[in-house]
Amino acid sequence: MTFKRADRVAEQIMAEIAAIFSAEVKDPRVHALTVTAVKVSDDLRNAKIYFVEIGKDECSEETRIGLDKATSFVRRELGRRLQLRFVPEIMFIHDKSFGYSSRIEKILANIASEENKTEAEE
Repeated sequence: MTFKRADRVAEQIMAEIAAIFSAEVKDPRVHALTVTAVKVSDDLRNAKIYFVEIGKDECSEETRIGLDKATSFVRRELGRRLQLRFVPEIMFIHDKSFGYSSRIEKILANIASEENKTEAEE
């Protein structure tokens, strides 16, 4: 099984961005973020960083503004930490799959409670 270089760089970027958010970024609007995935183009010029806010299904406007303000700082820090010829342009994208999974869990819990009620009535 072989891995593309872009996949290895994506893993490295994911680890570094998590460290940058937790230790370097002072903006409180972005401290409650979890990076879920990083997709890097094959030419290593662009990186899409998928994130979720802890405890929320949707991305708040404040978080989006905080990420927009922190993008250049995060990119500069990546350039300092990674040994790449070109630092990829980064784009933050809210990962909606976690919101979908929490909705599915709620639906399944409602179905289970309704089944328990009908069994108790019988």
